[in-house]
Amino acid sequence: MTSTGGGTRILGSLGTADGLGLVRIEDRYDTDIDDLWSALTDPDRLARWYGKVDGDLRAGGEFQSYLEGADLRAAGRVKVCEPPRRLQVTTRETDESWRKGDGGVPPFDQTLEATLTADGNQTILVIETYGMPLDKVAFYGAGWQIHAEHLAGYLAGREAAADDGSRWGELVPAYQDLAAAIG
Repeated sequence: MTSTGGGTRILGSLGTADGLGLVRIEDRYDTDIDDLWSALTDPDRLARWYGKVDGDLRAGGEFQSYLEGADLRAAGRVKVCEPPRRLQVTTRETDESWRKGDGGVPPFDQTLEATLTADGNQTILVIETYGMPLDKVAFYGAGWQIHAEHLAGYLAGREAAADDGSRWGELVPAYQDLAAAIG
């Protein structure tokens, strides 16, 4: 976890894996590991901070997700599910979702791994996601930080922000600085 010179708290770091972008987000949550695991894996709770998720969320299971704010639909598969410590999924935006979007990044396989570590009455969550085009890694970093902030707000009982545009505007320059340092 770092901060930029402007005071914006940055939860992430950026890197590469096999020539593709890697985002690592780490934060500490004021809840126990079982509650945080539930917030990451229970479809009703996921809908409150991330998006709608339907399907089989056990190891080997397939699911579909819909992120309303981004109007993005994706299909995924659970690769690893070790409650309450580790979850790994692979997702890919559907072709239909991409075609109706703004002509952004064509669909690609993205792997997300969440690792939870109990620390007293708190839990440390590390999210590593990789597979995105390297020239877009800064935008994915900002997006994943916003997701992590939504999770913190949800766990604290706060309503999610209706428009993430201003937060996006604050975070993207900081993540672009991090991306420039990747080389």
